[in-house]
Amino acid sequence: MVDLIILGAGTAGLSAAIYGVRAGLSVQIIESGLYGGQIVNSPDVDNYPGIASISGFDFVQNLHNHAAGLGVKIINDTIFDVELQSNVKKLISKKQVYEAKTVLLATGASHRKLGCPGEEEFAGRGVSYCATCDGAFFKGKDVAIAGGGNTALEDALFLSNNCNKVYLVHRREEFRAHRTVVEAVKARENIQLTLNYTVSEIRGTNAVESILLRHTAGGPDKELAVSGIFVAIGLDPNTKLFASQVELENGYVKAGENCHTNVPGVFVAGDVRTKDLRQLITAASDGAVAAVEAAKFLQ
Repeated sequence: MVDLIILGAGTAGLSAAIYGVRAGLSVQIIESGLYGGQIVNSPDVDNYPGIASISGFDFVQNLHNHAAGLGVKIINDTIFDVELQSNVKKLISKKQVYEAKTVLLATGASHRKLGCPGEEEFAGRGVSYCATCDGAFFKGKDVAIAGGGNTALEDALFLSNNCNKVYLVHRREEFRAHRTVVEAVKARENIQLTLNYTVSEIRGTNAVESILLRHTAGGPDKELAVSGIFVAIGLDPNTKLFASQVELENGYVKAGENCHTNVPGVFVAGDVRTKDLRQLITAASDGAVAAVEAAKFLQ
């Protein structure tokens, strides 16, 4: 049995492992896929303080090497059941039962996708799921955003500060966002509302060059020339495994800045936690806080 098991080897999980080991804990990370999380697919990261520019792959590799240098090992296994509410926490796979005194949930959240032709092909080459991450690469260019909630409209406002034109593509006539945000978007001259449309195809050669839109009410389809499209149709937190054992809020694990869940000895970090800003820096911060809190709990 170890002091801390971290479920997930993204930025939050790897950061937690570093801080956990430095706090004197025995630490294991369990990851079902490749370590690194979603950022590994980003060709450019330029918003992490102290690192002016780095690829997502290199960022993750550096983080992994840091953890590995401290003796942290990532166990590649798929957990299908957990027992979190007893003093000894258990994570159960087909191979074995892992036991720990504390557990950190760092399973992240997955961006919902459009599911149209060209989306996967141009991911990282004009297709983005994070305006604050990638918006700076489209300065002075025409871009589109797909979505109609607060995130999509806030992204439109953010992008309009640097982009030439921002097409806001929404499948309905009305937005789901707060009224004040909607009014701010409508008042911004370089944001063009493109309502009652969905993105049916993303086109280009080496990068995104245009998007094909399908009218949801039977009107004519149209094509927009854009250099990028930002998909903001929601996130799905990866909480199914432990949803019945920790308190959730809108699908996310409910926890404040101290990363404590409602279950003693169970902590949460990264995109799977209830929070307003989901970025690399906040994932790393969560990981550090959660590991230190786990050490305090064990003391």
